[in-house]
Amino acid sequence: MQNHEPTVASGTPDHHLQRNLRNRHLQLIAIGGAIGTGLFMGSGKTISLAGPSVIFAYAIIGSVLFFMMRAMGELLLSNLHYKSFVDFNYDLLGPCAGFFTGWTYWFCWVVTGIADIAAITGYIQFWAPGVPLWLPGAVCIGLLLGLNLLTVKLFGEMEFWFALVKIIAIVALIAIGIVLIATGFTSPSGARAAVSNLWTNGGWFPHGGAGFMAAFQIAVFAFVGIELVGTASAEARDPEKTLPKAINSIPIRVIVFYVLALLVIMTVTPWDQVAPDRSPFVNLFMLIGIPIAASLINFVVLTSATSSANSGIYSTGRMLYGLSAGKLGPKPFARLSRNNVPANGLAYSCLLLFIGVFLLYQEGDVMKVFTIVTTISSICFIFVWSLIMIAYMRYRKMHPERHATSIFKMPGGVAMCWVVLAFFAFVLWVFGQKEDTLQGLIYTPVWFLCLAICYPFYRRQAIEHRKETH
Repeated sequence: MQNHEPTVASGTPDHHLQRNLRNRHLQLIAIGGAIGTGLFMGSGKTISLAGPSVIFAYAIIGSVLFFMMRAMGELLLSNLHYKSFVDFNYDLLGPCAGFFTGWTYWFCWVVTGIADIAAITGYIQFWAPGVPLWLPGAVCIGLLLGLNLLTVKLFGEMEFWFALVKIIAIVALIAIGIVLIATGFTSPSGARAAVSNLWTNGGWFPHGGAGFMAAFQIAVFAFVGIELVGTASAEARDPEKTLPKAINSIPIRVIVFYVLALLVIMTVTPWDQVAPDRSPFVNLFMLIGIPIAASLINFVVLTSATSSANSGIYSTGRMLYGLSAGKLGPKPFARLSRNNVPANGLAYSCLLLFIGVFLLYQEGDVMKVFTIVTTISSICFIFVWSLIMIAYMRYRKMHPERHATSIFKMPGGVAMCWVVLAFFAFVLWVFGQKEDTLQGLIYTPVWFLCLAICYPFYRRQAIEHRKETH
């Protein structure tokens, strides 16, 4: 099959998604996607579960997802009419796979948005403990919706600056940590900053293999959104140059932003003194007695959560637009505003995010809500990532000529696809071992049951649309 018109996301010749994202936007969107709320909000819990071995968990997950991203990159560049991974799943695996991928990815970001609201509320409580739980999230959703309704270029600019704040903060944390280690700083609690803190408090695996594996749940959530660059590439200029560059920098990002940052935190602060229910980034500066620095870091992690929520709102609108244009969703979502923005999809997704604010208001325990929704989100993201790998194997079988001429081949090929899928199966097994993550694992199939009930209503028109576009 040769290059053809878009199979899912389509529009009229003068009214469609515009390629207004520049190289710097795409690179920083990729970095912002790799530095998730899970790193800032959830790494305290992963450190308490796994101790210093948590860095191996982040390194392993980052390495596996690099291969998933390379598979996605080769597929997107094999046919530039593919606007996202939903398009190539639809094309290679059929309308049913496109339907399940698109709606699940949309659901992922709605659920992740709820987790981000939980995080934002937690960070605001750092400054204002008495603020009503519903207020910070409601203000954030309203503000981001308003900005996303304007232009995609404005989304790119927001993500550029959000990501830049995160990068500067993490690099500064690493630099300050190195200085504290070099000077032998001692905190008010009597803990001395030393590299030996990594192995003198029970070794690298203080809670054994069980503790190490338990860290994977929230560690996986730290990486959700890493595939966002694949959605944004539909609106990027010159994707053949910018997309490979963004994907190939993933290993460096993982080493700098995850491994080095967490090594510094656990070197300056012994891992057993890191509070599981607080951000270790904020906690680090509180321990060394610099309250203004703690406020600055709190601002940074607040920015990170807002960035993730912004990415989520962007993604949900594009997914609903693509699904509806491909006859896999309600017609109103296929309409674009005068600014070529999927306004109906954006508004609908944000309406559902307000439900998350309501849940927070009912529960009151920010970390409990965060853990449950991150589990559900992580499982759904793993489903989407798995379908990307299956689509890649199908592509290798159906279009060997495209692979032979590809400028961005996935390392390891089909054999590596099986390794990645086996890892995803292992992570799902880990989710079943802990009570709080088991809840999410039990509830998630309800979503897929709902999709199975809804798909027959769209099946016939989706198959007809697919015939028309081939």
